[in-house]
Amino acid sequence: MNQSELIHASAVISADAELAEDVQVGPFAVIGPDVRIGSGTKIDSHCVIKGPTTIGQNNHFYSFSSIGDDPQDKKYAGEPTQLEIGSGNTVREYCTINRGTTQDEGITWVGDNNWLMAYCHIAHDCRVGNEIIMANGASLAGHARIDDFAILSAFSAIHQFCRIGAHSFIGAYGGIGKDVPPYIVAFGQPPEPRGINSEGLRRRNFSNEQIRNLKEAYRILYRSDLRLVEAREQLTELATKQPELAILIEFLDKSERGLFR
Repeated sequence: MNQSELIHASAVISADAELAEDVQVGPFAVIGPDVRIGSGTKIDSHCVIKGPTTIGQNNHFYSFSSIGDDPQDKKYAGEPTQLEIGSGNTVREYCTINRGTTQDEGITWVGDNNWLMAYCHIAHDCRVGNEIIMANGASLAGHARIDDFAILSAFSAIHQFCRIGAHSFIGAYGGIGKDVPPYIVAFGQPPEPRGINSEGLRRRNFSNEQIRNLKEAYRILYRSDLRLVEAREQLTELATKQPELAILIEFLDKSERGLFR
């Protein structure tokens, strides 16, 4: 099948866009200039992709998603900022992913194998890692960072500049205004720390011993009444024999927004 058979006659594609030979484009999709799309990617009907945007391989963008449009920031003055999306991502209906701003590094970045359900929003300058799930209506404000394997439940909202740690779980309708460390479950209105994401860790082949170690780390950080600096000292000592704690300690050291605690 040649490229003309993979692209619907009603699709509008800029002459300055670069599409791999096997990219599929559905009816009434619009692909603007400065857009590059890798092999195996599928663009469904009425999807709009603007540039500068680079998209990797084997992604699927469902109908009515808006990818790479201008950042929703009043300071934006038309600068040529960017969006980069990796490979293997599923982006469902009505998702919006905006480019970056010059107030940051000028780029919004999305990694590999993420699952974005309908109506999700990734704002300007966000950094979204790999293997992340964002359920229907989950939203990221500008400059947010989501680390690998995190799960954001339906209609959860992450405040600008917040970071969500690897393997964490944010419950439905949760508004997060501080950094959530790796492995932590946060839910409720307002959200509160409720333990570690044991079920998610088992699915990712963490051993029973590793999960016990992380439960003890949670107790030290959240249930011991220790000051943060004291909790960190205990965790650092444990990490010499429990390497799964390393990303937790690194997260504590780099937290800028303040710790969800």
